[in-house]
Amino acid sequence: MPEVTVNLAAGRSDEQKKNLMLGITEAFVKIGVDPEVVVIQINEAPLAHKMKGGKTFIERQKK
Repeated sequence: MPEVTVNLAAGRSDEQKKNLMLGITEAFVKIGVDPEVVVIQINEAPLAHKMKGGKTFIERQKK
C-alpha cells in the first residue's frame, strides 16, 4: 500500500489540497496501483514555522 506524506506551508485551500491528493492518486493509478490502497496525508506548518534561506516564510512573503 503506497503511503505519501506531503509537507506544505499553510495557506492553500481545501480544494487545492484535494486536487493535489487526487493528482498523486492518479499518478499511482497510471502505474497500476488500485486507488483504494493509496493513502495520502498532508502536514501543514504555519508560515512562521518554516524557514528557507534564513528567513521564515512570513518574512519571505513580505518581500
